[in-house]
Formats: sequence, structure tokens, C-alpha cells
Amino acid sequence: MDEVQQEFLEIAAQVKARLEYRRALGVSFVERSSWECSPVAAPVASRVNPATTVSLSGEKPSAARSGGLAAVREELGDCIRCKLHKGRKNIVFGEGNPDAELVFVGEGPGQEEDLQGRPFVGAAGQLLTDIIVKGMQLKREDVYICNIVKCRPPGNRNPEPDEVEACEPFLIKQLQTINPKIIIGLGNVAVKTLLKTKEGITSLRGNWKTYQGIRLMPTFHPAYLLRTPSDKKLVWEDIKKVIAEIEKDRKR
Repeated sequence: MDEVQQEFLEIAAQVKARLEYRRALGVSFVERSSWECSPVAAPVASRVNPATTVSLSGEKPSAARSGGLAAVREELGDCIRCKLHKGRKNIVFGEGNPDAELVFVGEGPGQEEDLQGRPFVGAAGQLLTDIIVKGMQLKREDVYICNIVKCRPPGNRNPEPDEVEACEPFLIKQLQTINPKIIIGLGNVAVKTLLKTKEGITSLRGNWKTYQGIRLMPTFHPAYLLRTPSDKKLVWEDIKKVIAEIEKDRKR
């Protein structure tokens, strides 16, 4: 197979992935934007090293950041700082690239996450993975994913203020260690905690905010989208803004 044929197949695969993602979001039309139609700008995925230890910028992983996250995890230990520890099976610390330029912050682990000790691996996690892989054309291993609280709230209820207060210092240290360029806040609890606001996600989503000097995009939580699939198109609009920022960063 010559280079032209190979390039064509790669482009076709990327287009197919985008269309599948939009179909999953309920988008029944294809927008013609300068970003998507440009023959010059290659999709993000084509420029990402497939190795799980390489950042979006192509840099080798930082030993300091890897060690920093390990130190935060060690400090967290077998945490009993709040009542959530009583019902947990596993602490769900977070996972991904320590050099990630993009971090997703959710609310807290669900049942499947509690069983596996990994964030976003249930039904909502599959939707988030589709957003990352099919929508953003990235690999899940190239981003970092974590939650406000590290233990599952009973019955998947919202974390209570004392639980957030006990766990937030470790989230802060995670984000300070990774120092991403962009954070995507998933849902009401995550966004309100990060921004210290009482404003709801419905009014916040889609509008760029700042968290400790880092650009933050609030959007709906994937679990909410499973209950309200009609709002998937709104999340796609938010994700497109993030993609555009990633592209801008690459050109700087």
C-alpha cells in the first residue's frame, strides 16, 4: 500500500469516528466549519504519540510529575478522613498521563468505579471515553481523569460538604502537580467545587472559566447525558470549544 492510500484510509477512519461520535450525541447533521474542513490542519489524533506515557505536546513524561502524583496518593493512604470510607471497596484516586494537558474532573466514583478502583469505567465512563476517543480524537491514556471525592457516596448520591472538604486538598494537589492547560469540569458538583460558586451547571456550561490560572470548561456530566440524551448536542458544542483551544495551543 502506497503512502497516498495509507493517508486516505487514515482520514476515512478519522471521519468515520467523528460521525459515529456525533450520531451517539444525537447530532443528525454535519457542520461545515473552517476547523473541520481545513485541508491543512491535521486532526489532533494524527499528531499524538500512541504511547500512554507521552503528552499531547509529544514531550516525554516528567519524572517529577509522576513522582508528585505518587506522593499525593501515598499521602492519601488508606483514607478515613470522612464517612465515605465506611462503605467503599476501593479508593479511586485517578488515572492517566501525569503530563496531561487536558484533565477531566468528575463528581465521585460510582459502583463500577468502586469495584475496579478506576474512574469512569461504568456506563457514564464509556460515554466519556467516546467523547475523548471518537469526539476529540485523543487516547484516553493521554488525558488525566479524576473526581472531586475519591470514595463512592452511598447510592451514588452527591458528595456532602464535609466529604468534599476532606477530599478536595488531594484534588488540588493532583491538579497542581499535573498543571494541565485545560480542565473540563463534569457536572454540578465538580464545577461548583472548582469554581467556588453557587451558580448551576446549566448556566455555567459552555463558558470558559479559570481555575488557579488554568482554563476550565464546565459541561454536563456523562451520567446526566445518559438520563437526558437530548442534551448531548450541548456537550458536543462545549467539546468543540476545547478542541479549538487545543489546536490554538499547538499553533503557538
